[in-house]
Amino acid sequence: QVQLVESGGGLAQAGGSLTLSCEVSGGVLQDYAMGWFRQAPGKEREFVAAVSWSGRNTYFRESVKGRFTISRDVAKNTVYLQMNSLKPEDTAVYYCAADRWGVGNSRDDVYEDWGQGTQVTVSS
Repeated sequence: QVQLVESGGGLAQAGGSLTLSCEVSGGVLQDYAMGWFRQAPGKEREFVAAVSWSGRNTYFRESVKGRFTISRDVAKNTVYLQMNSLKPEDTAVYYCAADRWGVGNSRDDVYEDWGQGTQVTVSS
């Protein structure tokens, strides 16, 4: 079991950018696929992006392709979600999640460990 702490959320204007960070402790980042999910008020949690345990493969939901980037710094045991060209519909609580030896799944039920979430609010 690893502990995950997200940071970097906040308020942005439409068209702006934010970078979320997820620091992993209690384990080695290279052993885990890392995913980002989000949940808007009144809606179900949805997949945003993921990177495989090897770091070689990344995946995105269709609505964020070309705008969001997922990356990781193994020296810092941290995974990032760079969000550009933000839209009001990106407003949600963003969670990072870890799946040991995972391939970067879009299904949230395969992830064993979750952070507490960080709020992202995009104003129009």
